[in-house]
Amino acid sequence: MPDPTPPENCAGTVLREPSDDVLDTTRIGQYVRWLAAERGLSFEDYHQLHSWSVNDPDGFWSSIWDHFAVRGSYDTVLGSRAMPGARWFPGAHLNYAEYLLDGAADLDETAVIAHSQTRDPVELTFAELAAQVARTRVGLQRCGVTRGSRVVAYLPNIPEAVIAFLACASLGAVWAACAPEFGARSVIDRFAQLDPTVLLTVGGYHYGEKSIDKTADVAAIRAGLPTLEHVVAVPYGPHAVPDAITWDAVTAEFAPLTFDAVPFDQPLYVLFSSGTTGLPKAIVHGHGGILLEHLKSHALTMDTRPGDRFLWFTTTAWMMWNVLVSGLLHRAAIVLVDGNPTYPDLLEQWRIAAASRATLLGTSPGYLMACRRAGVHPARDLDLSALRSVGVTGAPLPDSGFDWLAEQFGPDLLVNPMSGGTDVCSGFVGGSPWLPVYRGELSGPGLGVDGAAFDPDGREVVGAPGELVIRQPMPSMPVRFWNDPDDQRYRSTYFDTYPGVWHHGDRVTVTARGSFVISGRSDATLNRGGVRLGTAEFYAVVEELPEVLDSLVVHLEDAEGGPGRLLLFLALTQGTELDDELRTRVRRALREQLSPRHVPDVIDVVPAVPRTLTGKKLEAPIKKILRGHPVADVISADSVQNYAAVSAFTDHAEA
Repeated sequence: MPDPTPPENCAGTVLREPSDDVLDTTRIGQYVRWLAAERGLSFEDYHQLHSWSVNDPDGFWSSIWDHFAVRGSYDTVLGSRAMPGARWFPGAHLNYAEYLLDGAADLDETAVIAHSQTRDPVELTFAELAAQVARTRVGLQRCGVTRGSRVVAYLPNIPEAVIAFLACASLGAVWAACAPEFGARSVIDRFAQLDPTVLLTVGGYHYGEKSIDKTADVAAIRAGLPTLEHVVAVPYGPHAVPDAITWDAVTAEFAPLTFDAVPFDQPLYVLFSSGTTGLPKAIVHGHGGILLEHLKSHALTMDTRPGDRFLWFTTTAWMMWNVLVSGLLHRAAIVLVDGNPTYPDLLEQWRIAAASRATLLGTSPGYLMACRRAGVHPARDLDLSALRSVGVTGAPLPDSGFDWLAEQFGPDLLVNPMSGGTDVCSGFVGGSPWLPVYRGELSGPGLGVDGAAFDPDGREVVGAPGELVIRQPMPSMPVRFWNDPDDQRYRSTYFDTYPGVWHHGDRVTVTARGSFVISGRSDATLNRGGVRLGTAEFYAVVEELPEVLDSLVVHLEDAEGGPGRLLLFLALTQGTELDDELRTRVRRALREQLSPRHVPDVIDVVPAVPRTLTGKKLEAPIKKILRGHPVADVISADSVQNYAAVSAFTDHAEA
């Protein structure tokens, strides 16, 4: 058997080993010791623990229930393990919000730290948070909100969003949110599916030095949601929302905070797919599934501890906002940030981490690579001594991103890249304090996640690219899609490719060590001469060049079976021109670092690369535009960060 250990300074190099005392100092260590004491189970390493977690799902998930002291009884762990159709903890009743706030009324520890470019910083203790949730719960009840009511929010990442969400959850009502940077059409496409009765909104916000007036969008949203009975205006910035109930009026009355026990799979919130190419999927998540998954992932993957400060830059529209809020499950303080993340400069996120004494920081590969390119030195210039871990998600982190973090922070920092999805509101694969950190790789599958790579015939492959699949159900898989009769759209989304097995749509390689390498989305994978090429590897090479800010690669197949055309688009730094010398260097880098197949036929320049509102490149939609599809049929303007950037690709298609 070949040695699975790669040579130094290449992908797969071990950058950090678990500490000798890892089981004495971490949450996963506490759990392993509990399993030994309470269940008589012992494990030599993470991989043994993971193997048990997927081979005995009843034992594993019941241990999560017991270890984290979830109250109540249930008939069985898995009433049915079919996919789709798994039934978790039938007979159990609980409330997600209770586990964030139960007993919080007397806690003076910090719960929320909010930084904003619209108003001064805000801090709340657990006691203050619980009191505000109690007041908001009463106010929502006065608005007619009961179990099953839909409450929607057009709110930034501010304390009022957390408060309203938890009040909504306490009642068994259903929450959904869009960030205020969404345009009205995009919001209506999402919220109208739910027939909501209450809308919470702001009238605008500040983004860096810009004052953004959203009152016209709010008016359009109200007009587009005929089921609305009440609109609640949250005071934020200079733009007032007319004809609305004030936040002060909603929170005027206090009553003791209580929580309505609901069935395990009672809808908690609806998350939406990107909606760049059609009506967004309305993905329903349940109280129990999210509670168990976030108890597990926060403690055993991210090592979230009581007293931690958990900072993840996100908007309310991204699943990471929901993960951020769940930091409260473990009595960590959550750090909310609203505004331009790079204003006044790239050091700003690090400044907020230093000011809040963040122990866990989450960010994107794009931000880290921009810091690297700009020569930012966060650990040198700021006091980040509290920082234990950096989580990375949204796209693959290039090898050089791992190197940069190691250079900045040394070997004690846990670099924890993760990959999952809105579909499960969590990660499938990522790191753990009990796993090594491998350069350019995700250390392993999450506990309870039976992840693998399949070839087109449904056979498991190791050491070669395949389709990411999940072979066992997880509690946080969607309860259903909203307005999806007979679960037809749900089944076609995840289970048509491999019946009975969750097909996620990511192209991955599982290594002999059990780590994962994400190549990109399957629908954006390039097929050149019968060889499938992942887009992430292109970007890792091209965006290392100092002249390149961003890039997008597309392969246009030949209908006659020929090699097709490989197109590479570059967004360049200010003052840089795409000349023959730069084209030559790009082609040489791709040929030498990847292969001759990766050398593009065409290299062109664009002002910017269009991205979804959660930061993902519009690879598949741009390919359709280049194929001649009308833009209006391919991309919803309100679902894109920089819609004006699309025009450059339209021009290219027409040339």
